[in-house]
Amino acid sequence: MSHSTQLTQIERLERLSFNAMHKKLLIACGIGWALDAMDVGLVSYVVAAIAADKHFALTMQEKSWVLSIGFVGMAIGAALGGALADRYGRKTMITYSLALFGCANIAMALSWNLPMLLVSRLVIGLGLGAELPVASTLVSEYAPRKLRGRLTVLLESFWAVGWIIAALIGAIIIPATGDWGWRIALCFGAIPVVYAVILRMHIPESVRFLQAKGKAEQAEQAVTEFELASGIHTDEAVKSSASDPLPKVHIRALFGNRLALRTVVITVIWIMINFAYYGAFSWLPSLLADQFGNLHHTLWYTVVMSLAQLPGYLLAAWLVEKIGRKPTMITFLVAATIFTLAFAHAQSVAQVLCFGMLMSAAHLGAWGVLYAITPELFPTRLRAAGAGFAASMGRIAAICAPLSVPVLLGMANGGKSLTFICFALAFALATCASFLLPEMANSELTE
Repeated sequence: MSHSTQLTQIERLERLSFNAMHKKLLIACGIGWALDAMDVGLVSYVVAAIAADKHFALTMQEKSWVLSIGFVGMAIGAALGGALADRYGRKTMITYSLALFGCANIAMALSWNLPMLLVSRLVIGLGLGAELPVASTLVSEYAPRKLRGRLTVLLESFWAVGWIIAALIGAIIIPATGDWGWRIALCFGAIPVVYAVILRMHIPESVRFLQAKGKAEQAEQAVTEFELASGIHTDEAVKSSASDPLPKVHIRALFGNRLALRTVVITVIWIMINFAYYGAFSWLPSLLADQFGNLHHTLWYTVVMSLAQLPGYLLAAWLVEKIGRKPTMITFLVAATIFTLAFAHAQSVAQVLCFGMLMSAAHLGAWGVLYAITPELFPTRLRAAGAGFAASMGRIAAICAPLSVPVLLGMANGGKSLTFICFALAFALATCASFLLPEMANSELTE
């Protein structure tokens, strides 16, 4: 091919069509994402089983500690992981964080008392929190401009796959294996240790990160690999000179004049969605068991609800490029508000399944758009740090959510209505905040 003007490495990436390298990156990061979701989903089933284990016999308050301590780790991990990814690389942080929470799962499976359970879960959270925002940042930085939002939502859709696997493990493995069931289930969480080694060999480092670190040859090699996958052989007249390393930017720049409103708005949305989602789904197996009096049957109810997550993600992936990030976000948040409110008053099994599935699809569709838009709001040197900061603040809300459920249940004499009304209110507040977001569809990622 021949051009009269030079293109930057980023422009060369953004002009590409979806190719085998994009697919490889999406699937590789997506499998890691699914393993994350499997772990987060498993703990809601594991806690119900541990509470029934005579050796532990957890109280309602102790159950909330186990659920919340992981989110403490996720909050710390998200903040540190984003900053460290901007310093040491996206690829490095993804692989090390996967290995960390995989090893910690083994420790939790071997726990013999409540303190060891809590410490292990805290370390698991550190790894989970560091990996999630960094993986979405890496995918968004390689995605062609016209497909960036869709690919990021498709990455997030792997969360549904992991959650469904967790629900199946919870419904099949735990009841069939007695007091050891929850320990066996947690051993599945050790898979990321092996996968981290595989992932290290199959994903590229971010071109923007390599440019920022002055690694011109590595950046050029990565761009060329993606071009060749699209059948493009770029001649020297088209290639730009190597980019100079970007100036050092401190994290306080997130609250400078240009980024302050974006940082605050996206952080509020992260807080509200985390509070509503993790408050609802962390306790769902236990709450439904209390409502219907049969843990085995209600575990299968949660499997059915988990299946609805995939259509929610796929619809979001289509809409995010069709009508834009902001309208899609608002649409799913409004739906989440309505269906969470309906679930609050669901009494029969049919009502619980119907509104539970709709609530699940709306919740996860909103998550998909959130992960798509967050990295787009920040410049390269602050992208992982900005996404990590918003995610870490969200994790603080996720810490509070499971702890709040016993209090809300007590206020409503054990009924779930007040609890889910509060979660619906959180989604309504997130909806209001979304109106202040800029529309990022088809826009360039700023440097």
